[in-house]
Amino acid sequence: MDKRKIENNKSNMPKKTKYIVKASLLRMGVILGLLIFFFVLLVGRIGYIQFIQGAWLKQREYRQSTSNTVISAKRGTIYDANGKALAISAAVDTVSVNPEYINVKKDGVTDKEATAKLKEKMAKAFADIFELNYDDVLAKLNSDKSVETIISKVETDKVEVLKEWLEENKATAGVNIDEDTKRYYPYDNLASNLIGFCGSSNQGLDGVELSYDNVLKGTNGKLTTAISVTQDAIPDQNKEYIEPENGSNIYLTIDSNIQSVVEKYLKQAVEENNCSRGGNAIIMDPKTGEILAMATYPDYNLNDPYTPNQTIAEGFDELSGQEQTNRLYSMWRNRAVLDNYEPGSTFKVITASIALEEDITETDIAGDFYCSGSQIVANRTINCTSRSGHGSQSLRKAIENSCNPALIQLGQRVGASNFYKYLRAYGFFSPTGIDLPSEGESSFWAEENVGPVELATMSFGQRFTITPMQLVKAVSAIANDGILVTPHVVKEIENPDTGAKNTIETVQEKQVISKETATKMREIMQSVVEEGGGSHAKVIGYTIGGKTGTSEPDPNHLENGYVASFLAIAPAENTKLVTLLTLYGPRGSSYYGGTIAAPVVSQILSEVLPYLNIPSNGEESEDTSKLITVPNVQNKTLAEAQKIIQSAGLTYSYVGNSNEIVTEQMPKSGAKLVSGGIVKLYTEGNDERVSQTVPDLKGVTLSQAKNMLKAKNLNISSKGSGIVISQEIVAGTSVDEGTIINVTLQDAISQGQH
Repeated sequence: MDKRKIENNKSNMPKKTKYIVKASLLRMGVILGLLIFFFVLLVGRIGYIQFIQGAWLKQREYRQSTSNTVISAKRGTIYDANGKALAISAAVDTVSVNPEYINVKKDGVTDKEATAKLKEKMAKAFADIFELNYDDVLAKLNSDKSVETIISKVETDKVEVLKEWLEENKATAGVNIDEDTKRYYPYDNLASNLIGFCGSSNQGLDGVELSYDNVLKGTNGKLTTAISVTQDAIPDQNKEYIEPENGSNIYLTIDSNIQSVVEKYLKQAVEENNCSRGGNAIIMDPKTGEILAMATYPDYNLNDPYTPNQTIAEGFDELSGQEQTNRLYSMWRNRAVLDNYEPGSTFKVITASIALEEDITETDIAGDFYCSGSQIVANRTINCTSRSGHGSQSLRKAIENSCNPALIQLGQRVGASNFYKYLRAYGFFSPTGIDLPSEGESSFWAEENVGPVELATMSFGQRFTITPMQLVKAVSAIANDGILVTPHVVKEIENPDTGAKNTIETVQEKQVISKETATKMREIMQSVVEEGGGSHAKVIGYTIGGKTGTSEPDPNHLENGYVASFLAIAPAENTKLVTLLTLYGPRGSSYYGGTIAAPVVSQILSEVLPYLNIPSNGEESEDTSKLITVPNVQNKTLAEAQKIIQSAGLTYSYVGNSNEIVTEQMPKSGAKLVSGGIVKLYTEGNDERVSQTVPDLKGVTLSQAKNMLKAKNLNISSKGSGIVISQEIVAGTSVDEGTIINVTLQDAISQGQH
C-alpha cells in the first residue's frame, strides 16, 4: 500500500478511532519515558553504592563478619625499693553475651519455648559459677541489647569451669570470653594513700597509679577473626593478631619495711591521742630527695577502695551520691602532699636559718633576746607558752624553749622583704615537684599586706599554711648543707621485656643557705632534743636534732583543734633522714607536739636507723649496754639459722622443718634485743604468722614488763627508768611473735613544749 493510500485511509478513519490511536501512542511514550527514568535512577543508585558508599559498606560487611577482641596489655608492676611487689596485674577474663544469638532453631525457625529453657539453664550456670543473682543474669540473657556484660575481671579458673559447661551443653553461640587483667595489691592498706588504685578499665585513678599511668598502662593489642552469623569463630580462616605492649615496671623509693614501721606508730599515735582529723608522717633522704616512707592515717584497702573505712562509714549509706563521693575522696587523700596546715613552732628553724644566713644574729649571743612572757606588737599582746617568761636568751636557748617573743623579735630584725626572699628560695610559694598528682598549695599573705602583726605571727609559724611535704623539703636543705633537692617517690622505671632500667636522678635545685649556716642550724636542732622541749625524741646511740610544733586552732575553724607535730633530723651531724610527724585535732590528755608527737618519732627512728645500718655513736645507757644485734638468717637453712641465733645469745621459735630455708624472721636483722630475746623464724611454704595479744604494761616495772612479754614470745626495748608510762603498741593489739614492744619508763610525766 503506497503512502498516498495510507493517508487516504487515515483521513477516512472515524474521529473516535483517531483519538484512541493517539492516546495509545501517548501512553506508550509515557511508559517508555518512565522506564528510561527508572533505568537511569537504578544505574545512578548502583553507581552511588559502588563508588560513594562502597568503602563504608565494605567496612560494615567486614565488621559483621569479623570479631575484634581487645588483648589487654599487662599493667606494669609497682615494686618497693627492695623489689617487693606492691601492685601487680593478674590475668582475668570478662564474660559477655549477645542475647539475640542465644536461641534454639527447628527447621530454621526459632523455637521460643526451647530458647527460653536454654536461657534459664544458662542463667543458672552463670549464677552458680560466678556467684551472681539468677534473676539479674536471666534479665541480661533476655535483653534487647546487642551486648550484655555478665561479669568483668573474673579469675581464669572460674572461666575454665564455664567453658567446660558451654562445651558440654553445646551452648557456645552468643557467649564471649575476652582476656583482661585485674590489679591486685598484696599488702592491702600499705602505703594506700601514696600508691593509689585503678579503675575498672585498669586506668590509674590516684597516687602513683595516676601520676605514672602512661608509664604503667602499656598499649592494648587486638585479635581479628572471621565469624559466622551465630557469632562463632570460623576455623581455618585468616586471623590478624597485634601483640599488646605491656606497661613498664616501677620501683619506688619507698621501703616497705620502713613504711610498715611508720604506719604502725602513726596509727597508734592517732588512736591513743584521739586525733579527730588523723595524722600523717614523712621520712625523706635529704641528699637524694628519695621518700623512704609517706603515710596517712586513717588509710584504706587498695583492693576495695570504694568501701568506706571506719572513719567515714558512720551514716554513709544514708548520704546522697555526691556526699558519698566526697567522703571517699577524703579517705583517698594523701594529706602529706595535698593538705595544708599551720606548721607552728616547727617553722622556727626556717626563721632562725634566715637570720643566721643574713648575719643578723649568732647562735650563742647571751641576752640577745628577752622574753617577759608576752610581746606587744602594734598594740596587740602575743603570749609565750611560758607565761612567766624565759628572760634573757641566746638564739639557741630561744629555739630550745620554743619562745614566741624571741622569734617575733628575730622576725622584726629580718623584715618582711628578706623573709619573703627566703620563703621563695626554700620553695614555699610553689609545688615541691614531687612526682605525685595534685599537690596542695601554700597560703601566705601578699608581701605588700604584711604588717607588724602578720610578720610577728609568721615568724613563729602561725596564720599561714603550707603542706607537710613543703616543710620536709625545706628542712632537708638545712640537713643537706643548704642545698635544696626535689623530692620523688619513683626510683627506677624498668622495661619488662629487656629488663633495662632508667634511674631517676637526684635534682639539686639551688643553694638556699650556706653550709656554715646549715651546720649551725643542725647544732641548734640537736640542742632542742638534748636540752630543750624535744627531749622525748631521743634515740639511744644516736644524735637526733628536732623541733616541736603545736599550732593553735585557726580562729575561723576552731572545730579543727590543735595540730601537734615533731620535726626530726637523724643523725644530727651527717643527716640521713628528715622525719615529720603531724597529728591533727588531738583530744587526749595533751595536745603539745613535744609530749605526744616527739615520743612517736623516737619510736620510729629507734627501729629505722638500725634497719638502715646507720652507725650509732656508741653511746649506750645502763639498760642497753648488753643489747644484741639481731643477725640476718634469711636464705639459710633452719638448722643453720638456729645455730647463728644461739651463738649470738638469743633464743628462737620456728615454723617449719630443719632442712627448709628461712624466708622471714621477726624481728628483722639489725634490730636490738636484750640477752635472751626471741627471734621468730618462718620457712618457705610455712609463712602463716603466729600472733600474740599485747598485754597492758603501763604502771609496771621494767622487770615485770620483761616477764609479761617473754611469756608471749614478744621482745622489749626500753628507755628511761621508773615505771612504764607508755608502750608502743596498744594493749589488746594482735602482733606477730618476736615483735619488739618499745616502752618508756619515767618517774613522773614532764609537760611537753610548744
